[in-house]
Amino acid sequence: MNNEQPTRRPPRKSPNGAPMGSTVSIVVAVVAVIAGFLILRNVTNDSTSTPPGGDTSTTVNTDSSIESTTTLAAIDVTPTTAPIVVTGATVLVANASGITGTAGTFSKALGQVGFTMATPTNAAGAEVKLTVSKVYYLPGGEQVAASVAQSMGGVEVAPMPAVVPIKNGSAGLGTATVLVMLGSDLAGKALPILAGETTSTTTPVVTSTSGA
Repeated sequence: MNNEQPTRRPPRKSPNGAPMGSTVSIVVAVVAVIAGFLILRNVTNDSTSTPPGGDTSTTVNTDSSIESTTTLAAIDVTPTTAPIVVTGATVLVANASGITGTAGTFSKALGQVGFTMATPTNAAGAEVKLTVSKVYYLPGGEQVAASVAQSMGGVEVAPMPAVVPIKNGSAGLGTATVLVMLGSDLAGKALPILAGETTSTTTPVVTSTSGA
């Protein structure tokens, strides 16, 4: 029986004389430290990343053409017609159509609107017969004259001429300050404001040249 103990081999050494196991441990520790540093740097870069170009400043939009809210279109509330004024003047209708009885009928229609009416009369002089109706006024009767013209569908309105074109001239006006010269365009037809129209299609059937 061999009682000799096996020969124990001495530990291997690195070229610089240090044991090999110690050298490996040092290398592993260095690698771990470097890896930890790299990982920490990547995490830091991700949390503080900047947009392309590196500009971290905040951009404020100063373009006034871009609106963040919707703007509603303005609504036009202006009335299309002026309010009717029926007080402040007396209205006289003169028949300048040559159709008997139309001035009286037209005068009644204006009275239904609310105007103060005088007894109708006949046209005379240069305007004894008109194809287009018109309205004249004396000072103070402007608003009522405009309302009468509006009620008639929008006829011409003008100051009273020096020679009033009705029977008996200016004396024939009496207290009236608004004069309606009823032409053939509206004679025998419904008053537009009462008919809800600007014109009427009713055809006159009386053609006598006398009488208001």
